[in-house]
Amino acid sequence: MRKLFKKMILLAFLLIIYMYVLVVSYIPDKITIFEGENISLKTIFGITVDAKNEVLETAANTGEKTIHKVGSESLSVSLFDKLFLKSVDVSVLPRTTVIPVGNIAGVKLYTNGVLVVGMSEIEGEDSKTYKPYENTGIEEGDTIVKINDNLVNSTDDLIEKVNMSNGEKVEIEYIHDEETKECSITPIKTSKEEYKLGLWVRDSAAGVGTVTFYEPSTQSFGALGHGITDIDTGDLLNIASGEFVTAKVLNIKKGEDGNPGKIQGTVEEQETIGEITKNTEFGIYGKIQDVSSLNIDMSKEMEVAMREEIKTGKATILCSLDNQTVKEYEIEITKIYRDNNYNNKSMEIKVTDDELIEKTGGIIQGMSGSPIIQNGKFIGAVTHVLVNSSTEGYAIFGDLMLKQSKEVN
Repeated sequence: MRKLFKKMILLAFLLIIYMYVLVVSYIPDKITIFEGENISLKTIFGITVDAKNEVLETAANTGEKTIHKVGSESLSVSLFDKLFLKSVDVSVLPRTTVIPVGNIAGVKLYTNGVLVVGMSEIEGEDSKTYKPYENTGIEEGDTIVKINDNLVNSTDDLIEKVNMSNGEKVEIEYIHDEETKECSITPIKTSKEEYKLGLWVRDSAAGVGTVTFYEPSTQSFGALGHGITDIDTGDLLNIASGEFVTAKVLNIKKGEDGNPGKIQGTVEEQETIGEITKNTEFGIYGKIQDVSSLNIDMSKEMEVAMREEIKTGKATILCSLDNQTVKEYEIEITKIYRDNNYNNKSMEIKVTDDELIEKTGGIIQGMSGSPIIQNGKFIGAVTHVLVNSSTEGYAIFGDLMLKQSKEVN
């Protein structure tokens, strides 16, 4: 009995240690906050967070910690203020104002290298079938960046370099899960006297979405609230460059439960608005070159709300459904996930505006990025629709988008 009791005590002790290890591992090494924003780090009894100097302020009534000094700071995580566990680097950004936009715009992205989107057997000039890519390690979703130490800039560039091999083995450098790898492939000559690797690749993507905000102080913009992924692989596109262009709405396909709708538009023969520099899971970002092309109302500049200011209940969204005419529609915020810094599902929302429901059925593809306003402040943007309920969906916090736009690549 005594041995069993000791084992149980030991097991309980190990479980407690494991729990503390998990908690510490989930505390990020680096966070970005706005001046005066509450620092949200999940801890448990005994784990304390403090600063080496006196910049960290703790509210007497709530215990919430904030930093009011813009710049870089370092927080120390310790156990009972005795045992140092880790440091957290904090970037404190100045509070800013933005202009919520809501216009539909076009997006053109160009990848770093070429993205592998499929594989197929090749029929050689001898009428036999081959799989030259087999056992090389290359998979769908990988990005080919070099052939024989020469950069690959486009699909045409890849085709040209493979044909120049004359069937000799080529050395390929590619990226798999953010890790650079190498392999060798011997191209197969076809009956048309072309050399093939058996890989289907893509070097660009295009579409339409909604511009979320324009920040006058930096002439930067944020849009979509989510990243652009490859239609075949589902992976976030690793871009080399991108263009932001005006778009023309052609049609609105109304959504219904179980069948999401969409805004159908074109980016052909449209004007350049600006440059896209980032494609992230929290949206796309860049610099505006021609503000006039977005028909921005400069008088609508407003503060970005902190999360503690956002409340469940009524709010509005801005979106354009008929070529540059932006209208405001009523929604309801039904749930808020204040500690969420990990994805773009920060809030649950529901469209309550009868006019918008009549036009679109609720939330449709292309409305992603529609800015949300509550109590005169920019609080976030629409990101997703629930497939089984066309009037309901998710939204991202505005502070997450602003932080992402200011992070250095």
